[in-house]
Amino acid sequence: MKHISPILVLAITVLVIAVLVAIVGNVFTPYGMSQQNLLARLRPPAFLTGGNPDFPLGTDRIGRDMVARVIAGLRMSLSVAIAGTIIGAVFGSAVGFIAAHFRGWVEEVLMMLVDFQASLPFILITLTLLAFFGNSMTLFVILMGLFGWEKYARLSRGVVLSAISQPYAKAIVALGAGNGRLYLKHVLPNVASALIVQVTLTFPQIILLETSLSFLGLGIQPPQTSLGQILGDGRDYLSTAWWISVVPGSIIFLVTLSMSIVGDWLRDRLDPMLRVRTA
Repeated sequence: MKHISPILVLAITVLVIAVLVAIVGNVFTPYGMSQQNLLARLRPPAFLTGGNPDFPLGTDRIGRDMVARVIAGLRMSLSVAIAGTIIGAVFGSAVGFIAAHFRGWVEEVLMMLVDFQASLPFILITLTLLAFFGNSMTLFVILMGLFGWEKYARLSRGVVLSAISQPYAKAIVALGAGNGRLYLKHVLPNVASALIVQVTLTFPQIILLETSLSFLGLGIQPPQTSLGQILGDGRDYLSTAWWISVVPGSIIFLVTLSMSIVGDWLRDRLDPMLRVRTA
């Protein structure tokens, strides 16, 4: 068994803790994320002078507990990122499979859409659609799902074309297997590793996109909250109440960095070309 880097272990630990906190963290805080206490507004974290043990990470501008806010924000950010990643992976992979199967003009049209998507700055597309249709949770999650779908389409198309040209695939077709059986039972397991790697690389990008839009006020809207929205709330208090922005910003940094480290490790482990080079 190969030696596992301590950095990788630390990254996995950070992700596990983040998920557990997002799921059950609110059980351990006595305050709701919207519960206000104007008498305790802008209270520093408990480990600083003037801090209160009742508010371990301090309070924001209207006295809301930062622990409760961060837990709710982390849950929302992770939920949107997971939903967006799944939508993008499924949609993009389906486009790639369809293009690889039908070839001809179908492939040309689909790959033209892929090139069109890749040529436009996605942030501008998102801002335009949110301004035109208005902000809603459903639309926002769908937009997050459309981020990066062209990468899955290109990846799955290339890998599927390579897989169906292999002798085993031709033998299965010669034995009378239908397209559904060929793709789902034989081709998909062989391309799953490449798609999993792409998921781990896209996930932190979606988190950063969601938090950026929420920071600008175009993402998650009150009374719901996300890490980006909390970060935006504290931008006017950086000199007097830095913890409002630093705490969610640090969590965003740690989660995205940890996911990127895990994604790089999975790529090294699952990519057959990299295995051959390092063998």
